Amino acid sequence: MNAVPYYVTVGDHQVRVWRAGSGPSLLVLPGLAVGAAVTASQMAQFGWTVTAIELSTAHHGATPTLDDIGQRIAATIQALGLELSVLVAVDLACALVGSLARHIRPMQTILVGAQAGRAWARCAPSLASLDPRADGAHLTALFAHLRDLEILEPADRSHPARTGGAYLTPDERHETFVAWAADPAGYARIWSLCAAGIVHDRDPGGPTVHSCATCEDLPSVLAAIVDRSPAPPVPATRPLPQGAWRDHADIADGRVHLRRAGKPGRGRPLLVFQSAPGSAAPLSGLIEGLAADREVIAPDYLGNGDSAKPQRKVDIALLARDARQVADQLELEHFDVWGTHTGALVALELALAAPERVGRAVLEAPPLLPADFSHDILANYLPPLVPDKWGLHVQQAWNMRRDMFLFWPWYRQQRDAVRPIGLPDDATLHDWTVGLLKSGRTYDLSYRAAFEYDTARRLPMLSRPALICAGPADMLADGLERARQIAPSQVRVLSTPATVWYPNQTPGSISETMAIYRAFLAGHDEVA
Repeated sequence: MNAVPYYVTVGDHQVRVWRAGSGPSLLVLPGLAVGAAVTASQMAQFGWTVTAIELSTAHHGATPTLDDIGQRIAATIQALGLELSVLVAVDLACALVGSLARHIRPMQTILVGAQAGRAWARCAPSLASLDPRADGAHLTALFAHLRDLEILEPADRSHPARTGGAYLTPDERHETFVAWAADPAGYARIWSLCAAGIVHDRDPGGPTVHSCATCEDLPSVLAAIVDRSPAPPVPATRPLPQGAWRDHADIADGRVHLRRAGKPGRGRPLLVFQSAPGSAAPLSGLIEGLAADREVIAPDYLGNGDSAKPQRKVDIALLARDARQVADQLELEHFDVWGTHTGALVALELALAAPERVGRAVLEAPPLLPADFSHDILANYLPPLVPDKWGLHVQQAWNMRRDMFLFWPWYRQQRDAVRPIGLPDDATLHDWTVGLLKSGRTYDLSYRAAFEYDTARRLPMLSRPALICAGPADMLADGLERARQIAPSQVRVLSTPATVWYPNQTPGSISETMAIYRAFLAGHDEVA
């Protein structure tokens, strides 16, 4: 059974938790070998409602301590109303139980794999640097480390372990990897903290019911527990005091991940739609920049980023229908839209399907490509990205994303296809690659829909005021001339100083472009 993600707001931070199953409440600190979503799904088969805390989101700041993490986990538990739950801590997360007990005392505690955690700590008390590298080797190193935790003898890293639970499937291993890949350096910090804690503090604090070697031994321990607390529903996510925050909306085909900023009631809400194939994360600066005037909501498409991954045939009309359902769930009757690349088409189609609800539309670089070019892209641009047991897909994703900055299209690696934009810094390329990896097997669905969409036929039907634009570094900027030829009279077409979410754009050009967006969305049609 698939676990469902939620966000819990704790002070100025959000912690993600995963819930699966039914029955009494089982609270899980999933450790550093298997991801929270995978752990929740596995343990839910034991007949409990499992709430697994994603440790990668439970640490905050460059130099957290075990007590800092324990305090944040305790606040998360209190916000969820799970103080009376049975607590299970796995492998190196057993080191957090003592810190947690100083802030909250679970009803009963079970340690799973603590011996393996201590052996890992003695063999590798700290990890080599996992800071982003230009060649993507830091991601390869993280994947190999996680795989070795499954395969090798904890106390002897030169031999495979002959005992233990079943190996993860490639998809489960991938899901574990991407949970930590968002912040590999953070994983290394938590590893060092927990490794030191589990070696030097064997008393976890609080009432320990039992210890067992693997999760396969857990059902027999849980069967002996008499006092069982029910699991209350997860409360609605609260906004952060300031800045963008994460949320979800449930629609017909799955759970949609949202980035939100601004306050409701301040101007007309704005729906922001991403470029494929990753998430809306590269738009974070734009989201917060436009939120001074209004509430801004940016969904990850189903199949992309942190949204659900349903198996379905996708076209732009379906993505627009999804967006309309998100608006319905958030009770947005009227709203403006801003979209870039694939997102420009989603915004266009939404304005065509629901003109009575859309006020103004900013369409950045909608694809307007010759038919033969679109066919070539559909044949070559979207190779399968399949989780591989050795992590070969990790380097595939890194190099695809890297080459997207070097060539247009990325697979045409020749001199006349080079792009002038330049490579981003290593950290930015890391973030863009992780967005692609999070999309995984379904990364191509929204991308493919964009290249199959007949923009030239649909654009002249637009009845709402719109701004079509592109920055000079945008590989789709050539489409502006075609847009001028076919756009209806209420649509303005112009070149902006920047593509604000691209790397290597100057602060001045970004500021000028954001001013153009704000002016148009405020109702000033004469922008230049």
